[in-house]
Amino acid sequence: MTFSPELEQFITRFQLQMPVWRSSDPGLRQAAVLIPIINRPEPTLLLTQRSSQLRKHAGQVAFPGGAADPGDGSPIFTALREAQEEVAIAPENVHILGSLPAENSVTGFQVTPVLGILPADITLSASDDEVAAMFEMPLREALALSRYHPLDIHRRGGHHRVYLSWYQRFFVWGLTAAIIRRLAQQIAV
Repeated sequence: MTFSPELEQFITRFQLQMPVWRSSDPGLRQAAVLIPIINRPEPTLLLTQRSSQLRKHAGQVAFPGGAADPGDGSPIFTALREAQEEVAIAPENVHILGSLPAENSVTGFQVTPVLGILPADITLSASDDEVAAMFEMPLREALALSRYHPLDIHRRGGHHRVYLSWYQRFFVWGLTAAIIRRLAQQIAV
């Protein structure tokens, strides 16, 4: 796959900055998400809006992903399996770049974000059961740290900082915003 100059620069910066890794927390369920970057002349970040019919996180903006199944074997496998189930991304169409350190969610999951590049001509199809909408956000805009506004909340007896952002009509917040912000911090020059 040939990459645009902007995407080449992003890949180089991502690979040169080694993140600080966290060890797995045995008290949390393991999960993974795919951070899908579409290889367009101006690269985009693919996001979904979860179905309003889901029990958890209904209507929220998210990356394709979910809980690890016992036979998954790795966070990459989990992320690819979930992306195929949710938006029909075939694993062979994903050029894996690597992953970010896992993020602990307030809902009891340790979520590993896996970065993957998708070809510009990829055909996507949202699962009606899980995804209400799909949208692309220009990568340059997604990685602007100034987009993410902190909000400190108290929940379950603890203090938590969440990040909030808007893109068009979509409200991006919580773990999704935290993951994008972490990626932006990692590749910042």
